[in-house]
Order: sequence, then C-alpha cells, then structure tokens
Amino acid sequence: MAKVESGATDVLVCGLGILGQCCVSFLKEFGVTVHGIEAQQKTHWEIPELPNLLDTLLIGDCRQTKILEQAKIRQCRTILLLSSDERVNIAGAFAARSLNPQIRLVIRSAQENLNETLGQHLGNFVAFEPSVISASAFALAALGDETLGLFNLEGQLLQVLQLVITSNHPWCNRRLLYDLNTSRRRILSYTKAEESTSNGFYQWEPDARIEAGDRIVCIEISDTAIASSSASIKYGRQIRSRIHIAIKWQNLRQLVVRLWLEGSQTQRVIIVSSCILLSLYLSGVLLYKLQYPDIGLQDAFNVSMVLILGGYDNLFGQLKLPFPIPIWLHLFSVILSMAGTVFIGILYAFLTEKVLSARFQFLQRRPRVPKTNHVVLIGLGRVGKQVATLLQKLKQPLVGVNDTDLEGDTLSRMPLIVGNSQNALKRVNLANAKSVVVLTDDEVANLEIGLMAQVINPVCNLVISTVDPGFSKNIAHLLPRARALGVYALAAEAFAAAAFGENILELLHLNNQTTLVTEYHVQAGDSLNGRLLAEVAYGYGVVPILHQREASKSTVFMPRDDIRLQVSDRLIVLATIEGLQNVEQGKSSIRSWLVQVEAASSQEAAFDGAMTIARISGCSIPMTQSLMSNLPGTLECPLYKHQAQHLLYELTRVRVNARLILASEFDSQ
Repeated sequence: MAKVESGATDVLVCGLGILGQCCVSFLKEFGVTVHGIEAQQKTHWEIPELPNLLDTLLIGDCRQTKILEQAKIRQCRTILLLSSDERVNIAGAFAARSLNPQIRLVIRSAQENLNETLGQHLGNFVAFEPSVISASAFALAALGDETLGLFNLEGQLLQVLQLVITSNHPWCNRRLLYDLNTSRRRILSYTKAEESTSNGFYQWEPDARIEAGDRIVCIEISDTAIASSSASIKYGRQIRSRIHIAIKWQNLRQLVVRLWLEGSQTQRVIIVSSCILLSLYLSGVLLYKLQYPDIGLQDAFNVSMVLILGGYDNLFGQLKLPFPIPIWLHLFSVILSMAGTVFIGILYAFLTEKVLSARFQFLQRRPRVPKTNHVVLIGLGRVGKQVATLLQKLKQPLVGVNDTDLEGDTLSRMPLIVGNSQNALKRVNLANAKSVVVLTDDEVANLEIGLMAQVINPVCNLVISTVDPGFSKNIAHLLPRARALGVYALAAEAFAAAAFGENILELLHLNNQTTLVTEYHVQAGDSLNGRLLAEVAYGYGVVPILHQREASKSTVFMPRDDIRLQVSDRLIVLATIEGLQNVEQGKSSIRSWLVQVEAASSQEAAFDGAMTIARISGCSIPMTQSLMSNLPGTLECPLYKHQAQHLLYELTRVRVNARLILASEFDSQ
C-alpha cells in the first residue's frame, strides 16, 4: 500500500448517517483530511464532535458535480458513498469517477452481481454491505468459547482460538512460546495467569515458558475433514437422543399440552374432535360385542369403523332391518355415523388450511427447539439472517425468534418461534441456552430483552446489537456481562481501511478491539516493496498469514519471516486499525536489539552462520561474511526482538554461539 504522497491525499465521505460518522472518526485516526457531504441539515449528531472532525461539511446531493467540486473531489484519493439508498451511491460513484478518473470508489451496496460488474468497468472499486461485514463478529461472539474467529482463505479454513492452559495440558511447563509458531500456527497474544488484560501482537517474550493458567490466542489452519466428521458424529448422537426421548410414554402428556398451548384454533378443534371420535368408536365396538356375543371382536371393530366412515346405509339402508337391533343401539349407530361425517369435514378443513398456508409448496418442516447448550437468536433482519447462516455452518444448535414468519425456505433447517420477542423467551428453553443474541432494529427493545434474558439465565453469553455509540456505553453500565456490538461501528473500520486501497476480507473481534483480515498487492514505491516479512510484521505490528508470488502463483500459509516482498506479491495479514495506519504511513517501530556473535565451531559453521545472518537480518552477504571472519563481533544492524530471537535460534542450529544485547548498551561501550 502506497504512502500518502503529495497531491490527491484527502478522503470524501458522502452520507453522514451513523455509518458515515463512524467512518469519519476512524479516518481521522489516520491523520488524513476528511470532507463530508450530507443530503440534509442535521440538528443531532450521533457522534457529537463530528462537525469538528470534518475539514469541509457540505449539505447537498453527492450526485451533483457542483457539490462534488465544492467538496474538493479532484484532490481526494478516495470517496466513500455510504447513503442507505444504493441508487444514490452508484450514481455518485459515476459522477465522482467522471471528475477524478484516479479516485478510489468505496460504496455501500448489497447487490453482489451489480457490484462485480461495476468493479470490472470502473476499476479501483470496492463495495461492502455492513450487515455482511459485521455478521461474523456477532456469530463468533455468540459461540462464547475458545473459537474467536473462523474464515476461509484459498479454500482453507483458518480459525482463531483462545486457549486456557491447564496443568495437564501437553504444553504446560514443556514448551516455549516461540516453539508454537509453526507452518500451521501463529501466536497472536499471550497473557500470563496473573495478568487480567490481554497483550497485543508480539507483546510477549519469545522464550517465555508456558505455565498453567496462561491464556494464548493463536491462529491456525483447521483440519476441515476432522471437524466435519466430528460434527456429523455429534449430530447423529443428537438425533438418536431426540428419538429416544420422543418414544418415552411419559412425554406424551407434555406433547399434548404443548400442542394445545402452541397450536392454532383449528388444531385445537382437531384434538377435541379426535378424542370424542375415538371414544365413540371404542364405545361402538364394546356395545356391539356385548349385544351380539356370537360375532367376533374383529367384526365388532369392522361394524364400528363402517359407521364412522359414513357407511350407515350399508348396514341399515334397506326397507327392512337385516337383523334385530335395540332402539337405543340403533340411535347410537346414527349418532356415531353423524359424528364421523362431521369429523371428516373438519379434517378436510384442516388439510385445506395447511395447503393454503404452505402456498402449495412442499416445505421442509422446521426442527424442534434445542433443549440445552444452544444459541437464541432474536431478530432475523438482514444481520440476523447472516448470523444464523454462519452459526449453521459452524454446526451450532440455535433457535430463531422473529415477529413474522420467514418467506419460502429461508433458514428452513433452523427452529423458528414466530411472535412477540418478549413472550417468545418462554418457549426457547432460555434457562439452558448457551448464548442469547439480540439483533432487532430497536435498541431500547434490545436492552429490555437483554435484561429479561439475564434474569432467566444469568450465566448465558449475552450479545446485544446497537447502533448509537453512546447507547453502547449505557448498556455496558447496565449489563456489565453483556457484549454490546455496534453494527455500523464494526463495519466502519472496514470501510475506513478500504479507503486506503486494502481489500478487507474478514472482520474479527480480538482482545477488545477489531482486527481486520486485510489483503495487499505490493506495488512499486509503496511501504511494503522490498521489505522482509519480519520488518512488515514486527515493524508495523501486523501478522502475515498468507504470501503468494505473482510469478509462481504458489501460496504459502504462515510464511517465514525471511521472505522479501516484491512487486505484484500478494500478502494477507491480520491487522488492527493502528497496524493499518502504520503501513499506510510507513511508520515502523524502533529496532533496539543487536546480535553479538562469539564463536563458530568450524569454518563450515562460520559460512553457514554468515548465510543465516544475511537471510534473516536482510544484511548483505559481504557484510555478514566479514563479521564471521573477525569473531567475536557484533552485527551492527539493529533488529526487532522477535527477529533477533529467531536469528539466535537459527545460529544455534548451525553451531554458532551468539547472544542478544540492547543497542543502547552497545552504544554506551
């Protein structure tokens, strides 16, 4: 990503709703000039200090060239079109491109096919939908366990895990943190047992020994086959368990009661009619058997069945009765036949209702509400549907609650309770739920539902969606155990980062801050070209997780620190907003460590040591060969702590003795 050069450096934000305001706030953290266009004059800002953050604020239509020119569109590097009306955003994108052919277009749009077409024709174009970007953060917050992130790169599943080390863990008192960094895993943060707050990227000592109670956050390549197999086994066990529960006779009464309480008026009529008809049928069998002892039991069942199914004329339709029958039994036969006719009419009405309600579609019946360890998802709007889809992909049991029924076969494999959200809490087994995620469009209703859920299940993992940043702070005071996540605040970081040319692939929430999975394509003259990955990682504070050479097309996960980036290389990293800002400005942290080489065991070891130092430190080979020819000596090329520690381990492997010293100590000698 190129540094901010002279010329087009400003950013223009069109549409200053909550999303636009959050984007302005994040953009100002990058130290760039931000201009804003809002369609109507606002008397209230969700972020009160926003007018002071903007260098220029215009009221008007961003589709008009006059307004764009007043907003200094020609000196802007990027325009963010964030109106809730996609037509306005797309029209504004064309207007901006006509005035500034080089400007980067970042728009808010959910039309995937249209976005792809626009990207091909306009170029330097990216489109996001806030609900899609933020959905993964809500889904992972709902899991509430060691899985903090899960995303797909190049067909490979990567997961971010939080591990709490126990005394019987295989790493406990046996492994150093540095040893955990492999070709399939990278350490993201490490917190000792006595510490309460998690450290950020690389804020840990590589040679620290892992002890009981320590917390480690790492990213690793997931074995999808094993995960799928274990999920299938678990699902099979759940099915068998449900079947076993269903066939117990003691659950029959509970089933009837639930059908009565949850069923419609027609269903209740069916239940009452069935009970009455069954009683009449059995009474008919008993009475005919007692009145005519010579007939068999099967004949008694047959006579009663014929009468119920409207076959009265088959038995008594002749002018003279075919057999003697008491008047009371004759009247009972008439009543039995009439009751059967009425019941068949009710049955036809019930079937007609079902056919009409199904809209002549053969839809799959929704499964039952899980009994325990499930996620209760309240509010199935655009964000809610995205979250539900992700949770289903993760094989997480869940139940959805929505005010209205979902159309067609939308989320057909998810149990769904339709009705008032507050009343629905009684029907979702909330007391045994693992998590409750509240995603309705009403923030006050979300808070009210969250308070009710906490009363019923104080230990559940409570996640609440918010819009207003100030309201999120209030929720934190009322519900200290809850996680209040702002849909627009989460999405705004991705939009702000995309303003500088990055492709945001995923959004994670780690260590109480947003982490972005960001893709770079190295270009000539930018802040990545020619640098070692160690310099990118430790200098800028990002974690490289994928590297690809443009020439060979070979993809490497968890790449080595000694790879030097070239033009057209593709690099995917985990980065915070601060890390992206460091890359944008080319701002590296200070290198404060030196490697002091003491001795080599042989001439061959000295040669290997020179090559190792050149490869890891980035110094020239003549310089490292000169160092190894005049031992003991100090490599007067400052390194980052983790980079220097890596070099020390590699020198030990080639039988070269060395140690680390602070650059300040060397200067004082």
